[in-house]
Amino acid sequence: MPEIQVLDSTLFYQDAGAGTPVVFLHGSPVSSHLWRNVLPQIQNARTLALDLIGMGKSGKPDLPYRFADHARYLDAWMDALQLENIILVGIDWGGALAFDWARRHSEKTRGIVFMETILKPMTWEEFPPAAKTRFEAIRTPGKGEKMIMEDLQYLETALTATVLTPLAPEDFQAYLQPFLTPPSRRPLLEWPRAMPLEGEPQDVIERIKAYNHWLKHSIDVPKLLLTFEGSPTLMVTPQLVEWCRENISHLEIQHCGPAGHLAPEDQPEAIAAAINGWMKRNSLWT
Repeated sequence: MPEIQVLDSTLFYQDAGAGTPVVFLHGSPVSSHLWRNVLPQIQNARTLALDLIGMGKSGKPDLPYRFADHARYLDAWMDALQLENIILVGIDWGGALAFDWARRHSEKTRGIVFMETILKPMTWEEFPPAAKTRFEAIRTPGKGEKMIMEDLQYLETALTATVLTPLAPEDFQAYLQPFLTPPSRRPLLEWPRAMPLEGEPQDVIERIKAYNHWLKHSIDVPKLLLTFEGSPTLMVTPQLVEWCRENISHLEIQHCGPAGHLAPEDQPEAIAAAINGWMKRNSLWT
């Protein structure tokens, strides 16, 4: 599995197969390991799954780990691999990064698959109730640092609560391993603080508004929303599904059954089958 020098650090990624490049982007608090049971089932494509900067096996430079930092390293990685005609698959913040990248590189984007991601600016009333108290604390100066930087409890709880199928011990450890020291947990603190709530943070809100406009008007780019049921940790509610119907062009929606927020842990076969079927219907295979 390759590692590449990017900017002032290194990015680890998985790369297999040949054909249309399909780039899988994870979110917080995981890594490309999330896609391990999906990637082998994707047909007629080159599958690539990146560890975002500071996460997984990628480098951990001294950064604020804001959205713009992740986007900058993603841009550099895409450029280094000279990828064209890309299909993006994103979950959680990986979905937001996919939307943002596609907006800025529409000419290189063939399609987008997204699930359990950040679709639009939100109010606290729209936020999943199961996570509200925890996120309010993380976004409070001092409290967030204590919760995340001083021990692993936040990460352990997040990994347990966001799946319906308990993780195997080796998979649990694969997610914990990159974050064993306090400095290594900086991305886990910054991602919740980047959540677009009540108009803050402004830099992230502006990026989301920009990709909302692109999602509505990119009529030539096919898009697939995967939905799930059965967990209080799910971000994409029925109300957000309807918002997507009204505000995202060239959209298909496919339900993939019961899952937690880390849906590829619960439904890898259904996710892969949905992606394969959508790619075939939209003639996205080369």
